[in-house]
Amino acid sequence: MSQLLEKIDKGSLPRHIAIIMDGNGRWAKEKGEDRLFGHYHGVESVRNIVEGCAELGIEYLTLYAFSTENWDRPEYEVAGLMELLVSTIRKEVETLNKNKIRLHVIGDMSMFPDFAKNELNEALEITKANTGLNLVMALSYSGRWELANAAKEIAREVKEENLNVEDINQKTVQQFLCTANFPDPELMIRTSGEFRISNFLLYQLAYAELYFTNVRWPDFRKENLYQAIVDFQGRERRFGKTGEQIAETNKAH
Repeated sequence: MSQLLEKIDKGSLPRHIAIIMDGNGRWAKEKGEDRLFGHYHGVESVRNIVEGCAELGIEYLTLYAFSTENWDRPEYEVAGLMELLVSTIRKEVETLNKNKIRLHVIGDMSMFPDFAKNELNEALEITKANTGLNLVMALSYSGRWELANAAKEIAREVKEENLNVEDINQKTVQQFLCTANFPDPELMIRTSGEFRISNFLLYQLAYAELYFTNVRWPDFRKENLYQAIVDFQGRERRFGKTGEQIAETNKAH
């Protein structure tokens, strides 16, 4: 058994982990291959990390798989990514089902070609009764797109007189986000040494602990996940309060 795994306190796991899977392209380049080679190998990491989260009993795992900005990449790469997405889902859906993993998708699905949309919808349907890990794929997603979309929906509700302007609060906004049915992530991991959140879950990450690692995504495995969780568990989460206030609250419990 891994020493890091033994260090993890199973009683205070993050309910929701979000990951920016970065570095596929650079990893491939370092190996003298093209970017798609990196994406193909990144799938192995997805498989490994989904399994790791399911084994630990993590409730939600959100993976930033494709941003709205990624549509601007070279045509061959976008087409290759779509093919990869569809073939991976087709291959993995049975395993997801067997492990009681429920798939969710957040993002602008209207941008997807029909063959990809159909495959995704089928996978969502097949896994919808599962009660284990919730695997949330952020596809054609960006935080600013999501917030603009929520503003539009709220404006529509006001216009149709279902909602008073005075009644709009943070809870209202939250209800119109793609993640309305999920808790906010407590831990956000980004691989490949970049220190930014790249338009990912801008509203939801307000109080998340951010963890950055130099490991490229195709090399990221369960041990790296355990390392991030151990690091997370060593931090004091204050939510704007003082350390003393948190200590008092903990004592009361």
